Amino acid sequence: MGASLRKYLVAGLLVWLPLAITVWVLTGALDVVNGVFGALLSALALVMPGAWRDSILSLQHVPGLGLAILAGGLLATGVFVANIFGQWLLTQWDRLMSNIPIVKSIYSSVKQVSDTLFSSSGNAFREAVLVQYPRAGSWTIAFVTGAPSGEVACHLPDEHVSLYVPTTPNPTSGFFLIVPRADVKPLQMTVDEALKYIISMGTVAPLTQAGQPCEPSADAPHQPGRN
Repeated sequence: MGASLRKYLVAGLLVWLPLAITVWVLTGALDVVNGVFGALLSALALVMPGAWRDSILSLQHVPGLGLAILAGGLLATGVFVANIFGQWLLTQWDRLMSNIPIVKSIYSSVKQVSDTLFSSSGNAFREAVLVQYPRAGSWTIAFVTGAPSGEVACHLPDEHVSLYVPTTPNPTSGFFLIVPRADVKPLQMTVDEALKYIISMGTVAPLTQAGQPCEPSADAPHQPGRN
């Protein structure tokens, strides 16, 4: 009887836990957006005539309005910067932010990372690979973030790749590695499938599709520590 109850409780937990966590994350993100939106409305109400103040503050209680305005603002900004005048204005804005002390170091770093991650022509986080870490013979999943450049590339004789090795079950923290391209094994799984595999600590393995062999190919690169 006790074993049956435990089995049913675990089965019910497996049904509701993913939904509960999803709702919790989305609710937290919505609360942050509504908080910023409410602060902006409060600041706007302070500079508006008294007759408009109550109407502006009442917008804080409209559910989802902050999220809708945020999505509309992002869409409008994207449309604006897609034309020639928008590109010119964006260039002037970047130049202005790059000339402000302290601000320029933060702004330029964040912009460079975001351009690399979200650019349609970039390769960051578009390939999942296997790499031996933290020692030879111990394998983990990593994501290719690009190739070394600048002074770092000058000290590396062969082709190397930059990797991000996420931790589990929280993939937002991890380690940055630069390893020879010959020491990584490309995976057929998508980045989303690899993330699910990492977050689940290996319990949710992606299914092998037809035409994707499981065994290493004959031309697989030689791995360190193997003869």
